[in-house]
Amino acid sequence: MIDGFQPSAIHIATEGPLGWVARRHCVRRGFPFTTAYHTRFPEYVHARWRVPLSWTYGLLRRFHGPSSSIMVATQTIEDALTSRGFRNIRRWTRGVDTALFRPRDKGFLDFPRPISLYVGRVAVEKTVEDFLALPLGGTKVVVGDGPQRAELAERYPDARFVGMKSGEELANHYAAADVFVFPSRTDTFGLVLLEALASGVPVTAYPVPGPLDVVDGCGAGCLDEDLGAAVRAALAIPPEVCRAHAERFSWQASVDQFLGNLDIFR
Repeated sequence: MIDGFQPSAIHIATEGPLGWVARRHCVRRGFPFTTAYHTRFPEYVHARWRVPLSWTYGLLRRFHGPSSSIMVATQTIEDALTSRGFRNIRRWTRGVDTALFRPRDKGFLDFPRPISLYVGRVAVEKTVEDFLALPLGGTKVVVGDGPQRAELAERYPDARFVGMKSGEELANHYAAADVFVFPSRTDTFGLVLLEALASGVPVTAYPVPGPLDVVDGCGAGCLDEDLGAAVRAALAIPPEVCRAHAERFSWQASVDQFLGNLDIFR
């Protein structure tokens, strides 16, 4: 399929099975290619199966080694990869659709307030239970699906699990919330943070890579090892502060960086 398409550049998005097959083909044919590091897979694998971090990082160094550039979203992740022997790292920031994700009528969700929202995969590496176990008033809403959804829905019957949403429906869920809670410790960026901020909703998270790069010091969210304290503090943040910060992350800036990082070979 690659040979038939005759591309001008090849970018391998993830280190999954298709990524390994595409990498092998490029190496055999002498095609230059770029890669991206989106998720802290070593920490993800360690959380699920306790595989030593050094083993998985070694595998990822092999995967990304022939790449002409490894695209990462933040300085924190670049520093972490550099310390583990990765080279040829370039920046690729994230963008948010500020036309779709915007402040809207909060009456879309008729639940007791304040409404604390999580959006994302419901799986162990996202540590969603850290959010669900918080002693918060109001209502906790979970948008998304995953292998832990049934288990967590049974254990936390007071939370509202509404399933996967997209487009206007997803945007309405964001905008109807009073605070967004991001309990993951393994994401390299957390695009959902920008979607919430663009919707005028303050965000809370642990002070870890990703949230530190997106939120720290901007005034639009709170980072704390005590997520409950972060939520209570974030509820006082004005929506316009959140929206203004999100507007710094445009689609055009993201596209320009990505195109500039590609290795054109035809």
